[in-house]
Amino acid sequence: MTDRKKTAAFRALHETGTPFIIPNAWDVGSARMLEGLGFKAIATTSSGFAMTRGRKDYGVTRDDALAHCRDLAAAVDIPVSADLENGWADEPHEVAETIAQAIATGLAGGSIEDATGDPANPIYDQNHAAERIVAAEYEARKSKTGFVLTARAEAYLWGEPKLDDVIDRLQQFEAAGADVLFAPGLPDMDAVRAVCAAVSKPVNVLVLGKLAQHSVEAFAEAGVARLSVGGALARNAYATLADAASMLADGQFDCLSANASGGATVSAFLRD
Repeated sequence: MTDRKKTAAFRALHETGTPFIIPNAWDVGSARMLEGLGFKAIATTSSGFAMTRGRKDYGVTRDDALAHCRDLAAAVDIPVSADLENGWADEPHEVAETIAQAIATGLAGGSIEDATGDPANPIYDQNHAAERIVAAEYEARKSKTGFVLTARAEAYLWGEPKLDDVIDRLQQFEAAGADVLFAPGLPDMDAVRAVCAAVSKPVNVLVLGKLAQHSVEAFAEAGVARLSVGGALARNAYATLADAASMLADGQFDCLSANASGGATVSAFLRD
């Protein structure tokens, strides 16, 4: 599938009230497994990719992340959307450059967040954050590829904001031209419903905390268009490794036979 067909297919998946699950891959192997399991699109995870480098989230450079995006986009025949953090930049024109480089990797979409990376001042001023989305949207539209831009309001991951303030920011991002709106860390389904009712663009929801108790049907009723899991799959994979390796370090080899058929299962998704 060509890059333009991938972006068109990805855009078409976003139907409010008919959410699709977009799992987050952390390397080529996991991307191909997720594709083989039938998912229609996948996303990257900044924290999951950082784990593969032995680093914490936000511990990789833009060049590292975009090379990773290029590898994943080339490895699968389904659309890939990327966690582009805050664009690795403060100023709008620099964020636009990140979008231009991201599009060149073959991505079908990507997200820009309003987190600064500075714990003392974790969230950009709202007007500045919106200007960053305006610049990103302009670059995406200029490319004529159909690149799907997601704007992220990160306040729930950095404190205890008022829901009305988060909604106001998402509405401003919508006015700035974002294709998809995303406020990771929403505390409950009431908040999800409120966000979906307040905007007209598709909404992505991170299935995290209490939200993991709900079904896809419940998210559909709330008006969600897309469901992601962030670094959860990567964390689960690394936790399984840690548990098994801890047993091995203690001289217990049961961990080697606990999933003896796993090799054949994994191999089915890999290529020569």
